[in-house]
Amino acid sequence: MKQPVACILLVLSLCLGVSAQTTRPIPQIRKVVIISIDGLRPDLALRANTPNIHALMNIGSFTFWARTTAESVTLPSHTSMLTGVTPVKHGIQWNSDLPLKHPVYPLFPTIFELAHQAGYTTAMATGKSKFINLAKPGTLNWMYVPNLQKDEDLHVAAQAVAMILAHQPDLLFVHFPGVDSAGHEYGWASEQQMNAIAEADEYLGLILWALDQRHLRESTFILVTADHGGAGLSHGPDDPRSRNIPWITVGPGIRRGVDLTTYVDLVINTEDTFSTVAYLLGIPIIKQVDGKPVLEILDRSNEELLHKAP
Repeated sequence: MKQPVACILLVLSLCLGVSAQTTRPIPQIRKVVIISIDGLRPDLALRANTPNIHALMNIGSFTFWARTTAESVTLPSHTSMLTGVTPVKHGIQWNSDLPLKHPVYPLFPTIFELAHQAGYTTAMATGKSKFINLAKPGTLNWMYVPNLQKDEDLHVAAQAVAMILAHQPDLLFVHFPGVDSAGHEYGWASEQQMNAIAEADEYLGLILWALDQRHLRESTFILVTADHGGAGLSHGPDDPRSRNIPWITVGPGIRRGVDLTTYVDLVINTEDTFSTVAYLLGIPIIKQVDGKPVLEILDRSNEELLHKAP
């Protein structure tokens, strides 16, 4: 009689995602928020009026020398960020709204899909309609993707804040398009783009405010990054001004005020965002990926975890 009972309990644990959620290396981290500021070149993030970004740097681990994909364009780069593999592997190698007869989704599962399978709730609020290619049916509990090609940062922030206040999703991805839009219209480092960066920082503050309203900061891992930088009026393949991106992490068990360039051999790629989030949420990765968990962000009291990456 005992063997059938054990089998039933095993099946139930797999169905409910209990095995994944009980293997989190930092038990206090129960939720994740990824915020991508489209087109945010690292040096401009430091030069602009960005008190929220600077505050997160002071209490977290960060680098301004992380790298996006060689293509350095929005949709392929974000897909790599959220699948952990390069564009040639995930297959999303275009960067526009295509009139596809049938939707095309990445060839590798997104972090939304794996988190959903592990029993976490998932949400996405984006400012560009092309992100519909990341919204595979059955992987997102709540979603905002604009019908028009682009939306305003303020509206995206409002959607994300509403999701946090109403639902407290376990995994939330937020995408602000305004910095990229200003760069294409006025130029990277233009006065208009610097103002757009300051506005994006304000809206980042709204996300943090919403987390505070629901008393979630002490259980949430926050990662602020970008898909690419830029120069002139655009961004292009393997241009260092396009390829370098910020990567700022904050949360319980995350080291405070650590510039990750102190690790001379550490190179952080956008694919590492996927792997780091999966690792912290205890989510098994079902297909081999290019990304790696960035264990250097872990507090020294958790140093034994540095040898336990999947």
